[in-house]
Amino acid sequence: MKAATTPETLQLTPEDNRRLAGLCGQSNTHLKQIEARFDVKISHRGHLFLIDGEADNVGNARNILQALYDDTRGDVVLSNENVHMKVSQLSHDDHAEGRDPSEVVVRLRKLQVRGKNRNQRDYLRNITGHDINFSVGPAGTGKTYLAVACAVEALANNEVDRIILVRPAVEAGERLGFLPGDIGQKVDPYLRPLYDALYEMLGFDRVGKLLDRGVIELAPLAYMRGRTLNESFIILDEAQNSTVEQMKMFLTRIGYGSKAVIAGDITQVDLPKSTVSGLRYAAEALIDIEGISVTRFVSRDVVRHPLVQRIVEVFEAQALTNGDDRQ
Repeated sequence: MKAATTPETLQLTPEDNRRLAGLCGQSNTHLKQIEARFDVKISHRGHLFLIDGEADNVGNARNILQALYDDTRGDVVLSNENVHMKVSQLSHDDHAEGRDPSEVVVRLRKLQVRGKNRNQRDYLRNITGHDINFSVGPAGTGKTYLAVACAVEALANNEVDRIILVRPAVEAGERLGFLPGDIGQKVDPYLRPLYDALYEMLGFDRVGKLLDRGVIELAPLAYMRGRTLNESFIILDEAQNSTVEQMKMFLTRIGYGSKAVIAGDITQVDLPKSTVSGLRYAAEALIDIEGISVTRFVSRDVVRHPLVQRIVEVFEAQALTNGDDRQ
């Protein structure tokens, strides 16, 4: 038997036709997105909205509409991505009702970065409060982007002297030797996601100058052996492709005044089948040590295109069905 519906009205103020058009989206695409997610029917006459559906769903849709309308203040233009992230945040995050006074906001010259869901906010708090931070989870959950934002802020605030970006040179069984060029040119493609985040936060020219001065350094994981890294913010990306021995080597490089973030997805390991992922091992073995944090992201934390979240969920379910021991 279908649950009874509970229609509810919402009057959006102040009345502004530009903001109303932005809220609804072209051909009401934003409203349709909210309707599909919460199984409600939304109709409106001007700024007066009627929402029809089950009580809980109506309440969620009302909160989303109000929050998105608030977001249209100023020159903000809502995109399908904005709507998706807002819906995901409210749908899966019981914190969405109010701003947490302990929330960490990363303030950069070009933008401010906030966690878009509970796990992202916990991740930012963990990075602030711990020297070594593991982040484990699927693609699109912000593991790398948020780590780079924290590194850039720490550099701007003179909390560290340099940023070191590290990545295992393993990709679908390939090794660096097959690539042309010197070591910088060989490792460059592997660090492209880190570059992209840096360019967004600092600008292309400034990143180039910092690279030339050695303030930002790029290195394959194998080249970390024998070093001691003081006063540095170190990010090891794609850490699922490190071995246990490499992970031990990397973690023991960290010196005074340094902070490290180790990020990766243990469902996408490109190591030989019999090789244990260093990320998986360390995130489980070191979790109880003071000064070390582990943040575990799940598919609902994905903040990319809505299809990415669905894809991750399907692959996770398939892996469980097949009993993949690399999960």
